[in-house]
This record gives sequence, C-alpha cells and structure tokens, in this order.
Amino acid sequence: MIVDLHTHTTASDGGLSPQELVSRAQQCGVQLLAVTDHDTVDGFRALADIDKGELEIIAGIELSCTWSGVNIHVLGLGIDVSCPRLQLELADQRNARGERARIIAERLEKLGFEGCYEGAANLAEGRAIGRPDFARYLLGAGYVDSMAAAFDKYLGAGKVGDVKAMWPSLESVVAWIKSAGGVAVMAHPLHYKLTNAKLRRMLAEFKEVGGEGIEVCNGRPSASDLNYLKQLCKDFEFEASAGSDFHQPSNWLELGCDAKVIEPCQPVWARWQRTELPA
Repeated sequence: MIVDLHTHTTASDGGLSPQELVSRAQQCGVQLLAVTDHDTVDGFRALADIDKGELEIIAGIELSCTWSGVNIHVLGLGIDVSCPRLQLELADQRNARGERARIIAERLEKLGFEGCYEGAANLAEGRAIGRPDFARYLLGAGYVDSMAAAFDKYLGAGKVGDVKAMWPSLESVVAWIKSAGGVAVMAHPLHYKLTNAKLRRMLAEFKEVGGEGIEVCNGRPSASDLNYLKQLCKDFEFEASAGSDFHQPSNWLELGCDAKVIEPCQPVWARWQRTELPA
C-alpha cells in the first residue's frame, strides 16, 4: 500500500493546485492521501467535487506552534474541516501569519530590501504570506541568486526573517485538532535538531496533552533515522505516520511512501484505510 499523509498545495506554500496534487498522487500510485496545508483547509475543500477514482483522501492540516522556544509543526489528520472552533482558531492563526509577514518585511527592509511586503503579498495571491514568498520576491528582485540563498542568508532558522514568537502553544494546537475530531501527529521530529533528551521531553509533553502519533517517515529518511523514530514510537506508544512533505515536483522527492516503511509500528492510517485497499 502506498500512502502519503503530509502534502501541500498552492493553498499554502505548495507548487501544485489541489487538483494537480491529486492527479500526481494518482499517477504515483498513492492510495491514501492527506492534504495538510499550513494553517488552512482550503486545499482540501477545493477537492470536494473532483473525481478521486480509487484514491482515498482525508482532511488534514499542518499547524505551527511553539514548545520551549522552538518552532514545532503538528499535523492534524482526519479533521472535520467545518468544526466551528477550528475555523475560529485558523482565522486567528491567519492573522498571526499576517502580522508575522509584516515583521519579516520590516526587518528585511531595514537591510535595504525595498518593497518586500507588497512583493511577497503579490506572489501569495490572496493566501497567507509565508517565508517562501519573501524568498521568491528577493530572488525576483535580484537581491539573491537562489531560493536557497534567501533562506541561508535571511529567512532560515536564526536569521533576521525567522519570526516565530507569535505562534500558539503545543498544547493549544493539539486541543484544536482534537476538537475537530482529528489525530494530532508530530511532524518530522528530527527537523527541530533537539538533543535526544530534549526530544524525548517534548514527545512526553506531546503525549500528555493528547498527541497520538509521530511522523516516522518524512520524505526519504536514512535507515538510522527510521530506526530511531521507530524506537521513539514504541517507547511512547505512538501510532506511526508517513508522508513525503511534498511541496512541488523535484528530482529528489516524489509523492508516496510504502506503508511497510513504518513496520512494526502501528500505522495511524488504519483509522481511515478502506478494507478493500490492498496492503
């Protein structure tokens, strides 16, 4: 079985429209797909009337939050996108992203980069402005020679454009997900570059506030990373998830993960898997 429970569309910072994402997933043989845009369910909503064929699609979201001063991402899988509380919190989150974008723009303009907010807003085309939009603007304006350079110099972790203080707490976003009937899954646990002790402390707190899974496979992890995350999954009695974290077509990453990659962990997708889907 091929699954992918971590994907993005143009509703947030992805490069494909929701419809294009579904078409590509079908071409890649994906059987169970979650659309998990950043702080929005608009991408999933756009798929309401399309022909999904044999592809099963579940509603998802990727929420930003903070834990002990670290910017953390939590996936909400199997959510009710019409949940009133979730909708209210997402509106607040969108406002927070708007304020964050203004702060990033002000910081960049103090470095001599003019028109950053307007330029990024035009590229965002009505959705919440993200750091990739600023990177695209800096590239298009000739301030940097690549997207990677924009992040390395100005927008990446610890740089002037790394603004995260306004995100809600880990406990809060887990509560939002659970209020919408979803499952809270810690996204890419190794991306936060925490020590083993600190990562275990974070996962313990995540479990305590209602977290139920971790992303054991994100993209194309090494064997050692997979084994480490499987052990954490076992130690904390989490369910395991797998996703490509797909944003746009590339030569090094494609949609879909073999379900066997998380064995022997309990798969989170067992909650939604249709019985007729082949294992």
